[in-house]
Amino acid sequence: MKKKILTLAAVVTLPFILLVMYLLASMASYSNTYDEIVSNMTVANNYNLNFKEEMDESLYKLVVGYVTLDTIETDKSLKNPYTLIDELRSEFTRLTAITTESESKLWLESLLRNIDTLEKRVDDIVDSISAGGRYNENIEKLDNNIYILTELIQDDIQYYIYYQTRYMDKVTDTLQDQIRRFMVVCSVLIGVLIIVVAVSAVMIVSGIIQPISQLNQATEKIAQGDFNARAQADSEDEVAELAVSFNKMAGSMQSLIDKVKEDERKMRKADLRLLQEQIQPHFLYNTLDTIVWLIESNEPDEAVTMVVTLSDFFREILSKGKEFISIKEEEKHISSYLQIQEMRYRDILEYDIQLDQVIYKYQILKLTLQPVVENALYHGIKYKRAKGCIHIHGEKEGDIIRLTVRDDGVGMDEDELEQLRQQIEKPCQETEKGFGLANVNERIHMYFGPEYGMKIQSQKGKGTTVEIVIPALLEAPVEKTGNDTAKVVEVGNSVNSDANKKIKNNPKQQNANKIIEGGRPQQEETGV
Repeated sequence: MKKKILTLAAVVTLPFILLVMYLLASMASYSNTYDEIVSNMTVANNYNLNFKEEMDESLYKLVVGYVTLDTIETDKSLKNPYTLIDELRSEFTRLTAITTESESKLWLESLLRNIDTLEKRVDDIVDSISAGGRYNENIEKLDNNIYILTELIQDDIQYYIYYQTRYMDKVTDTLQDQIRRFMVVCSVLIGVLIIVVAVSAVMIVSGIIQPISQLNQATEKIAQGDFNARAQADSEDEVAELAVSFNKMAGSMQSLIDKVKEDERKMRKADLRLLQEQIQPHFLYNTLDTIVWLIESNEPDEAVTMVVTLSDFFREILSKGKEFISIKEEEKHISSYLQIQEMRYRDILEYDIQLDQVIYKYQILKLTLQPVVENALYHGIKYKRAKGCIHIHGEKEGDIIRLTVRDDGVGMDEDELEQLRQQIEKPCQETEKGFGLANVNERIHMYFGPEYGMKIQSQKGKGTTVEIVIPALLEAPVEKTGNDTAKVVEVGNSVNSDANKKIKNNPKQQNANKIIEGGRPQQEETGV
């Protein structure tokens, strides 16, 4: 019985083993042929993409005298034409020796003939260059010989790739025919070999489920936002191709997300630009009213001085549309602003500007100091109801520049100070107060990074100090545009105050009383 069982097992198993061996041999043959075709197509495709461009560019620069044959290798973007020809001839001679498909072989032979012709034409051009004084003739040779031959070579490579692709399809069809024959024979033995088939099925399914499971895990990670997740692609089957495609998709998604983030950053800059362009008109209106009052009060000299100062103020604001200006220009702008305000608030305002001349040449975001100074005036000095002073100080410390605006106004208590600190760390559109300070802080963060920005200290009844830290840069930062050319970032031209408020008279202000007596009431300015 045991012998019969063993014999039966041998009889049943032997045909299956033979069929399996036949199938494995067919698949091995297909795999080897497939790998060879893919390898050949990879080599051909590399030359299809690069050879013509490299050859044309190298010869053109030889003809125009940009390089010589002796110095061409020193330019990393160029290659010696003879080196390119030798490499191409070597690779496609090897491909000719191993290619069995007839149509592909014909195109390889055509390609080698064209290579020989190309080498002769290169010789002609090199000899002509050596003779000298034949620029137009050489250019004509490039157009009528070289470019045409390199295009013919490229066409030969493309035809070779095309027929190799067809040959790959033919090999695949042959394998499928073999598989169909195998299935016919296998169907006869299916009853006897069901157990073996079941076991084989379990093994095959396991081999499929495992990479699919890994692919599923990678998919879940992607769904959770981990775009660095990648599927394993160790095999060479369709699942591996799916894994490769999945990995490419994940990489593309990451690139798209990075692009979206970059677009959002650019949109945010545009938003800041628009916010800066919402100029608070009250300062201009009130200054013009003051000028009219001075004229009506027979003080033309002071009126002229204020007009000139106002002109300087707006000239510095515009700055030819630049976002970055020198610290010296920023100082002129602040000085013009404070001169105007000192004329209007002569009874309550004094100021002192002490910027180290060493920092004059360094770059600063336009309108960095003006919102801080305006805030010190309207929320510090003005509410003090007495003489106050604004001190502006700046110096260089290592690789940074530290700017300080200090006032001896009403100051803030701890709760107000903490609330303001939180507000300036928000995007300026989301702030409830301190809009101008938040705008300055956000622009500094955007252009220089979160390690730079603004710090505020204050004591109730003693005053407020705002410290601004920026990097010491001699040139304005640059930003890459869509075509990778650098340009200086140019954004808004002015800064806005918190929000437009209702216009009203304030007879308690000493300077405003003078304007009222002159018949021209001022509009209230809110600061930033």
